[in-house]
Amino acid sequence: MKFISTRGNAPAKNFTEILLGGLAPDGGLYLPEQYPQVTRAELDAWRKLSYADLAFAVLSKFATDIPAADLKAIVSKTYTPAVYSNGRADSDFTQITPLRKLEEGVFILELSNGPTLAFKDMAMQLLGNLFEYALDRQHAELNILGATSGDTGSAAEYAMRGKRGIRVFMLSPDGKMSEFQRAQMYSLQDPNIFNIAIKGMFDDAQDMVKAVSNDHAFKEKYRIGTVNSINWARVSAQIVYYFKGYFAATNSNDEQVAFSVPSGNFGNICAGHIARMMGLPIGQLILATNENDVLDEFFRTGVYRPRDTVHTYETSSPSMDISKASNFERFMFDLVGRDGEKVREFWNSVDKGGSFDIKDSPYWDALPKFDIVSGKSIHQDRLKTIRKLWADYGVMVDTHTADGIKVGLEQRRPHLPLICLETALPAKFAETIHEALGLEPERPAAMVGIENLPQRCEVMDADVARLKAFIAARVPS
Repeated sequence: MKFISTRGNAPAKNFTEILLGGLAPDGGLYLPEQYPQVTRAELDAWRKLSYADLAFAVLSKFATDIPAADLKAIVSKTYTPAVYSNGRADSDFTQITPLRKLEEGVFILELSNGPTLAFKDMAMQLLGNLFEYALDRQHAELNILGATSGDTGSAAEYAMRGKRGIRVFMLSPDGKMSEFQRAQMYSLQDPNIFNIAIKGMFDDAQDMVKAVSNDHAFKEKYRIGTVNSINWARVSAQIVYYFKGYFAATNSNDEQVAFSVPSGNFGNICAGHIARMMGLPIGQLILATNENDVLDEFFRTGVYRPRDTVHTYETSSPSMDISKASNFERFMFDLVGRDGEKVREFWNSVDKGGSFDIKDSPYWDALPKFDIVSGKSIHQDRLKTIRKLWADYGVMVDTHTADGIKVGLEQRRPHLPLICLETALPAKFAETIHEALGLEPERPAAMVGIENLPQRCEVMDADVARLKAFIAARVPS
């Protein structure tokens, strides 16, 4: 299988070629030339598979240049109960992503039982093993540059720490994450991990990553790769748990379901969109935003209008405090009929601080066929949802998952089973849990007192030249 750029001006490449690179040379994001189709016979057979075997089946559709035996070994190493056993005592870790039933037709898909207690582990653990495999074959090294609004950073660092030939340079917004999130990242003392706190918001950090990635000479000289969800392997790994959640919530492949997805960078729901395009019977995708409602505004009005740093809110679901959703470009590529020129036109406006409007175009008329609806949740909504789930079911959820549940229950189509994707364990956002319930959420023994560990982090302005100098000084020539 070959992959093409959303902006249409880059050569097609195979899976391992785009694995280590991140952005396409024309600034676009990679997608398959065509989405592989899953037959009814395959769906019937996949329903019986373990998570690791299902991951192998799904990823085999994309990573066609990795020998089957090697890919199977990689996913088997990744998706084991030993890796996903940091969560609740009442979870079935053999399932990797257990489905928790709240009431008839309403479920939470647990995605946060990995090493850093967030759904990002589901893809990042695989990415770490894929990187190690590819670099070993090439006798090469990789310097990973990423940006995080909270959970991507720790998931990437825990997946890459100590791996041969890999260094991680992770940017985060200075002072904008929860205390727990900062401690998870900044307390790591591994010599291949470098944390950089940017004076600004997540979007500033993300813009810096893209600027470095678009400097092709620097990128090649210092072997820069990315673990953000602009990396196709991240998205492809997330496709797997849509299939697993669907099978767990249904009795046959004749049924449809709705998925509700807390959304900041559009990567998680983009994986659901692709699963649906592959043939998974998803009747509805529900996109939930917090106060930073750029994506909700688009699906309601047709206007995509990223905010600047000044107008991006700091909220109690900070991993969604994002204005420019990188993966949204992948969805727009499909919406405009895979017209790279049109995508370039839209993002030329966005990159200059502007917006675009599809309301009076055929694209607005085509939007309903993708079955995506949206909604918004604010601080008081998530407090109310956290309290209700605790009172009604004895289930404690984090702030982002609360956003997804609130919007999912509002927007789901009648009679469709609703699967809400979990974002993180409540321990990562103890301040808001305490505000809602007056309780301290439990945390795994390994994470107790993590905030008291020594931390190391470089603080810098949103200065691309300084970032490049920082990287160059730490990469052997």
